[in-house]
Amino acid sequence: MKLHYRLQPALRDDGSPAVVLLHGLFGSLDNLGVLARPLQERHTTLQIDLRNHGLSPHDADAGYDAMSSDVAALLDQLAMENCIVIGHSMGGKVAMRLSARLGERIHALVVIDMAPVAYAERHHDNVFTALRNVSAAGVTHRTEAAALMREDIADPGTIQFLLKSFHQGEWRFNLEALWQNYPALINWRESAPWNGPVLFVRGEKSAYLDDGYRSAIQRQFPQARAHVVAGAGHWVHAEKPAATLRAIERFLDGLEA
Repeated sequence: MKLHYRLQPALRDDGSPAVVLLHGLFGSLDNLGVLARPLQERHTTLQIDLRNHGLSPHDADAGYDAMSSDVAALLDQLAMENCIVIGHSMGGKVAMRLSARLGERIHALVVIDMAPVAYAERHHDNVFTALRNVSAAGVTHRTEAAALMREDIADPGTIQFLLKSFHQGEWRFNLEALWQNYPALINWRESAPWNGPVLFVRGEKSAYLDDGYRSAIQRQFPQARAHVVAGAGHWVHAEKPAATLRAIERFLDGLEA
């Protein structure tokens, strides 16, 4: 599958590896722009719409093997080697799966608020309900969609995030495929350990990446480090962009030392 992407050359090319940025569930390549723009000072940046999201094609298979295969094919197409992969939430799992597929071509991983585990809790059922209600109502304006979504989603920030993918009465993500594949998206299949450098960035208020997952992380990523962003929830980079960027840049600078 040919993915939609945005490729930006480094503003100051000093030979640093390219950075690949992978968004989370219901997102698009714009979501990690807050990181891509400053990182572009030294790194070529590649922002990707994963399958069934943004302007990339839709398909019934929305699992991690398919998504990581798409990204690997794009890296082949762009002749991109030795890259740093940054992924948030679902994109973090795609990044981790990519390390099993292309381990020798990955310089480092940054996983934002996601653990390499199967989650028992379904965090998005109310979101799917809200999205389906908007589709069923046939509304075309974001204000109308937001009013409907408030019946199921209490957090205004979540509503605004989702509405970024609402265009002319349609969701840009493949709602049905994501719903059908949701059990696979919260699941995880362990691979052999990847011994490259990994930074796990956790939001202090988030339950996606707490100390209970430490053994699973160390088992699969023996060189993993962790950083907690104070005051942040699951959307760490959006809530605390400066603190998240500082943690990532310190990690990347340490790789060169």
